[in-house]
Amino acid sequence: MSDTTRDSNAGDKKWWAKSIFVGGVLAIVCLPVGALGAKFGLWGFQGGFALLAVATLLATMAFFLGIIAYVVCVNKKLVAERKGILIGVGLSVVILVTMGMQFSSATSVPPIHNISTDTERPPEFDKIVAIRAAGESNPLAYDSAELADLQRAAYPWVKPLISADSPTTMLARAVDVMQGMGLEIVDTNPTAGRVEATATTFWFGFKDDVVVRIRPEGAGSVVDVRSISRVGGSDLGTNARRIGEILNGLGAN
Repeated sequence: MSDTTRDSNAGDKKWWAKSIFVGGVLAIVCLPVGALGAKFGLWGFQGGFALLAVATLLATMAFFLGIIAYVVCVNKKLVAERKGILIGVGLSVVILVTMGMQFSSATSVPPIHNISTDTERPPEFDKIVAIRAAGESNPLAYDSAELADLQRAAYPWVKPLISADSPTTMLARAVDVMQGMGLEIVDTNPTAGRVEATATTFWFGFKDDVVVRIRPEGAGSVVDVRSISRVGGSDLGTNARRIGEILNGLGAN
């Protein structure tokens, strides 16, 4: 075989190495583009999830085809193609690990998105009710018969906080803690002993609403917290973790 023929065959093989590299790059780009596009209103949440599905599919193809392609490169002693293949496979691994962690989180907690320290008389929202109604959000009602047992089994530590401090002190502290967490305070009502706030996720811009209720208990107070997602069936444990962070912040002061 002549040198010209060999060069031509080498050139013919490069397209699949480039394809694996491009597939990995496109997959890694789809993640932030899909999430941030949904956050800034370029498309809906469904469009963002569709791009995540595309990213996962591209990553899966690039990973398995990349492994096969690399073995071919080794057997054929093709050197120039290896770097692009390895980059494509590496990027695919990042995508697959990220999505795998999300799937693991979703399957490790019950598919609920409405969490409250008080499952019998959950704290009620006031100002946020109209905001949620305007955005066609999940219903606000807490169905104790359906949710309480699931919540207690998954998050047994989500309980009311008993404090020796006065309701006035705890209300001010709750505002400070929630602001420190980056929540947007929507309303503070000292008379009702209530603080309402909204949390917005960085990537998709998902919004969860939070209410802290503080009532007198002897010389101190009892604090209840509720966090509920506006959209989606499962929150991947986010609302319970947020409640835990608020309670820890209040208890640590």
